[in-house]
Amino acid sequence: MTVTLFATILTIGAVANALLTEAIKKAYENAGKTYSPNMVALIDAAVIGGLGTAAVYMLLGVPWSVNNIICLCIMIAAVWVASMIGYDKVLQLAQQIERIKPVAGENTAEKKEGAKNGNESAD
Repeated sequence: MTVTLFATILTIGAVANALLTEAIKKAYENAGKTYSPNMVALIDAAVIGGLGTAAVYMLLGVPWSVNNIICLCIMIAAVWVASMIGYDKVLQLAQQIERIKPVAGENTAEKKEGAKNGNESAD
């Protein structure tokens, strides 16, 4: 397996896995069931990464050598990590940005009041 093929399968698999994981998480939330998001992502990665890589091997005529089977197993782990980092970390970052508080000593209410009074120092 070439590096380009590995990166292509990884990218497609991570995107598909992240979307499928989020769909399953929403379904579980709507049903009121508890779940472990990491386990859902792991199971999805095993299915998408493993079967996707196997399908690519068969379609491209890649031989089933020991090295390619090892790459298939590595692909499962890589898709799992990439999909978890991709979506969950972006959501976590967005939530952290929403919770940013003004710097100490900086009062946004005073700044807005200053802007109403015509002060130039207000944002």
